[in-house]
Amino acid sequence: MRLRWNLHPCDICGGPEQEHRLKVLFQVLDVNGDGGICVNDLTIGLKKLGVHRTEHELRKIVKAGDKDLDGQLDFEEFVHYLRDHEKKLRLVFKSLDKKNDGQIDSQEIMQSLCDLGVNISEEQAEKILRSMDKNGTMTIDWNEWRDYHLLHPAGNIPEIILYWKHSTIFDVGESMIVPDEFTAEEKKTGMWWRHLVAGGGAGAVSRTCTAPLDRLKVLMQVHASKSNSMRIAGGFSQMIREGGVRSLWRGNGINVIKIAPESAIKFMAYEQIKRLIGSNQETLGITERLVAGSSAGAIAQSSIYPMEVLKTRLALRKTGQYSGILDCAKHIFQKEGVTAFYKGYIPNMLGIIPYAGIDLAVYETLKNSWLQRFATDSADPGVFVLLACGTTSSTCGQLASYPLALVRTRMQAQATLEGGPQMSMSGLFRHIIRTEGPTGLYRGLAPNFMKVIPSVSISYVVYEYLKITLGVQSK
Repeated sequence: MRLRWNLHPCDICGGPEQEHRLKVLFQVLDVNGDGGICVNDLTIGLKKLGVHRTEHELRKIVKAGDKDLDGQLDFEEFVHYLRDHEKKLRLVFKSLDKKNDGQIDSQEIMQSLCDLGVNISEEQAEKILRSMDKNGTMTIDWNEWRDYHLLHPAGNIPEIILYWKHSTIFDVGESMIVPDEFTAEEKKTGMWWRHLVAGGGAGAVSRTCTAPLDRLKVLMQVHASKSNSMRIAGGFSQMIREGGVRSLWRGNGINVIKIAPESAIKFMAYEQIKRLIGSNQETLGITERLVAGSSAGAIAQSSIYPMEVLKTRLALRKTGQYSGILDCAKHIFQKEGVTAFYKGYIPNMLGIIPYAGIDLAVYETLKNSWLQRFATDSADPGVFVLLACGTTSSTCGQLASYPLALVRTRMQAQATLEGGPQMSMSGLFRHIIRTEGPTGLYRGLAPNFMKVIPSVSISYVVYEYLKITLGVQSK
């Protein structure tokens, strides 16, 4: 399985003859000379070069590089794939090279696989070494490593999974983000549940700190209109006049309580859906992650949705209206029946797809862009890059799904508006457009965006502190 060619693929990222060598390699692999490399071309071309890959592996290579989805790689796609792939290989090599001497020996292979939850003998490690070792030194340098793996598909490497957790770390008050992946090591050692506990604690602190902005957003979504233009300062003073400073945190208790069941249900559902999809990989591709994550989010939201309705009603309550969460639930049940606990359910479910899809796509794009341009020795982006990526992707996701979130909140609150009509989702959309115009679908957007940066920052700081407290190891 060694690359036996005179094209020096190890010079792909540099050298004066780079373009010529890539063209020659492309011509060798483009067996039928039609200007594109398909799976069949790769099979025949790689065999000529002494490289043997399964059809499944070759399909993954073509799928990874095929940007225009025509089932083959043109020259530009081929070059982009190899450069991107080599970047990932460099990160893996650096992580395996524990001694930092530019060589990988059998002990380092054993240690690295052990870190990922795979235990092998020294004999097995030496067998792996021999398959890549060209000069018989029983160590692998960067060139040998790259030559061996260059045309081998690579998914999300464990180092990237470890450093680029997203939904576990950042809490912006919404729970529609696709769950994070965990490495085999994290699942085996039980680190996954410590990550979730740390994430839940961080979310509780973050939501509590930004609760006044969240309550103001709900009030503006429900009560603001063309005739009643509620401003941020005016909204805060109105809340304090009506119920004092403590009233700024109305609805926060249930918002914090629902973190634990929702996170647990979503994680378990996500793992089960991954099995149903039939993936035997440790990590899923972005499309599969979106499908599994959105489905898991829908299951979790369905399970705890009555708590979402309670949160809205408690945030909108007047002083003395309810004595607490249970009293609020009892009043709703007695006056409106069980169906009241699922008002706004449909727009809430519909909102999961644009939110999760755009958040995941933006985050993955920013992550991959950073990895390609700046990652050299490690996949660790540092705190500021991670915060910037998390904030940007969450903001984009919220912006896309905000009209659905507003309609959901108004439907949840309809019974609290005396004399107000009880409208369906489509009826409410039409009513808002007719009476307030398109901007009416974005009432409360300002306080919502004002809380994104503090939410992300607070949840990250608390998450890192709780990680240390719980003994979570990042490596």
